[in-house]
Amino acid sequence: MANSRITQIEFAPRVPFDGKRVAAYARVSSGKDAMLQSLASQVCYYSDLIQKHCGWEYVGVYADEAKTGTKDSRESFQRLLADCRAGKVDMVITKSISRFARNTVTLLSTVRELKMLGIDVFFEEQNIHSISADGELMLTILASYAQEESLSVSENQKWRVRKNFEEGKPWDCTMLGYRVKDGVFQIVPEEAKTVRLIFSLFLEGYGKQAIANRLNALGIPTRMNKSWCQATISKMLRNEKYAGDLLLQKTFRTDHLSKQTRINHGELPQYLVQEAHEPIIDRATFDTVQAEIERRANKTTVKKGAATLFTGKIRCGVCGKNYRRKTTKTGFVWICATFNTKGKKFCASKQVPEETLKAVCAEALGTGSFDDDTFAAHIDFITALPDNVLEFHFKDGQTTAVGWQDRSRRESWTDDKRQAAREKATRRND
Repeated sequence: MANSRITQIEFAPRVPFDGKRVAAYARVSSGKDAMLQSLASQVCYYSDLIQKHCGWEYVGVYADEAKTGTKDSRESFQRLLADCRAGKVDMVITKSISRFARNTVTLLSTVRELKMLGIDVFFEEQNIHSISADGELMLTILASYAQEESLSVSENQKWRVRKNFEEGKPWDCTMLGYRVKDGVFQIVPEEAKTVRLIFSLFLEGYGKQAIANRLNALGIPTRMNKSWCQATISKMLRNEKYAGDLLLQKTFRTDHLSKQTRINHGELPQYLVQEAHEPIIDRATFDTVQAEIERRANKTTVKKGAATLFTGKIRCGVCGKNYRRKTTKTGFVWICATFNTKGKKFCASKQVPEETLKAVCAEALGTGSFDDDTFAAHIDFITALPDNVLEFHFKDGQTTAVGWQDRSRRESWTDDKRQAAREKATRRND
């Protein structure tokens, strides 16, 4: 039998597995394509780095797109912190201090919290481990520089914006009907049709919520592809840009850290540029709408006591929402908030004329006429039930139900309504 020879193979020594669960954090502060490509590269780099390290267990890469480092409300950043608190992470790797946080307070508070949890944060660019003895001192110094850099960038940006304002140039445009090209507003024809429809419906007598409901029913989206609401309609009807003018610096940012947007009530100068671009709404129509807005506002102005007497006291027996006061062509009514904003499809309740409401209250209280003080002293709240029934809940715990009748057509036919009908008939005959 031939002699067999055994050769011993020498293996490289194994690196002991220390069981570190490692995650990475990446961020870009702009949604531009170049920045998003950079973010994708960071994600790939860290995924590869962690998974190839013998002693690390890959947890994941937490990435925020177009999020500023001065805020700690970043979605992925908060998710990373939640996983750290849940004991899922032992170490975090990030490119630099400015990528992690530019706000010194946010940086130090976060690093200290993670340090108490035994979690190390490694900043590659600065080669700093937060859990090391001199790590916090270096982080404090470098984070202060990062915060000052953020302030400088913010101030430069503000200067550019205000310089454009002084020259009558818009900074951006997110309104329906226009796009900005080379600093000039250009009309988007299809969207302009919707703008003209809104102004037309308002002058026909539609309320802002009614216009919103009409647009939603027609399936017409807003500029941001969302549903219409009363606030959006109100803002559009008052927007001078639709008449060709530009009022610049209506809002401003308070500071570079909080980045809160405030309405400019005179804190900073505003700039009005008349006939700056092609209008969607002609001047006469726009001015008529502004006058109509003021007329409706003056018509609904009432004394505080009359408006708030029933506020918060009437609850809808169908959906549970509170009733609110509303001005109609026949006078004041109290109507369910759901019915008023979304319509009968969402709440089949009924509106109650204010005079009817007062009369029913007087009947429930056993008084000859409605008295403010008596109502306030005895009634806790009212539930508006179906079939024209109001259930009164007294402060002593008792309840009583009283029915009410709809106003007849003759009662609701006011002089203004008759005049409007005559004018409509005249236009039809013409």
